[in-house]
Amino acid sequence: MPTEIMLNSVITCPDCGFQKEEEMPVDACLYFYECESCKTRLKPIAGDCCVFCSYGSVKCPPIQQGTSCCG
Repeated sequence: MPTEIMLNSVITCPDCGFQKEEEMPVDACLYFYECESCKTRLKPIAGDCCVFCSYGSVKCPPIQQGTSCCG
């Protein structure tokens, strides 16, 4: 039985703690993200494919599906 893919994730800035819910793209990775509060430019932590996998409450859709993300 397929698991429903979640498309929204709350990104938390590691510098200031600001949180914002964002819709994740299903066909691309979001490699950079600018915090609206402190303007820090986030990029994935080593080993993660995108900012959602590093700073989001939900991993990106390809990872949720068990496939590699955006090679």
